[in-house]
Amino acid sequence: MRLCVIPARGGSKRIPRKNIKEFFGKPMIAWSIEAAKKSECFDRIIVSTDDEEIATVSQKYGADVPFLRPKCLADDYAGTTPVIAHAIKWQNEHGEETSEACCLYATAPFVHVGDLQKGLALLVETKSDYAFSVTSYSFPIQRAVRITKDNRVEMFQPEYFNSRSQDLEQAWHDAGQFYWGRSESWLFEKKFFSEFSIPIPIPRYRVQDIDTQEDWDRAVLLFKAIKTS
Repeated sequence: MRLCVIPARGGSKRIPRKNIKEFFGKPMIAWSIEAAKKSECFDRIIVSTDDEEIATVSQKYGADVPFLRPKCLADDYAGTTPVIAHAIKWQNEHGEETSEACCLYATAPFVHVGDLQKGLALLVETKSDYAFSVTSYSFPIQRAVRITKDNRVEMFQPEYFNSRSQDLEQAWHDAGQFYWGRSESWLFEKKFFSEFSIPIPIPRYRVQDIDTQEDWDRAVLLFKAIKTS
């Protein structure tokens, strides 16, 4: 059993109801559900939510909501791994056992079917714990600066002041779209950022966290640009 779990709690504060807020003609979560369905990677797509309205919308677009997430996993401090592990345990207790599971975020309208398929293929091929989306930083992190308490500037790594950008190592960060993992990796809460995980590089123009209104506005602009290109 290959399981897709889309975590979507109802308590978003900075963008109220963002998981079902309309984004280019459909609720935000619908983009993730439809990408999961089109990928044909999954035997079941579950939305893990504590919210009845999110559950209804998710079911309308073809996802299963076989349970409502317990309150202890739906507050501001609940981590992703326990939420996915909870869904896997539920599936294992109520049906066919899960071999691989993918956490696909509800606010990932830029996710590509091909990336989900590649993630699964590499997870299986390399026998990794996880395979997840990453993207590169647009500016060398070695030349990052901080603003001090005196409102002055200093480098985090001043030894790289005279280094050319092309001579500095490329740095990457979690793209926040999807995380494939073996069932036991989720259940035993193994670390994501380790030698046992494999990256799925995503171009920067298809990556946008959506946590604030500014993020949402930028996502709208990016989506329009992609649609018209």
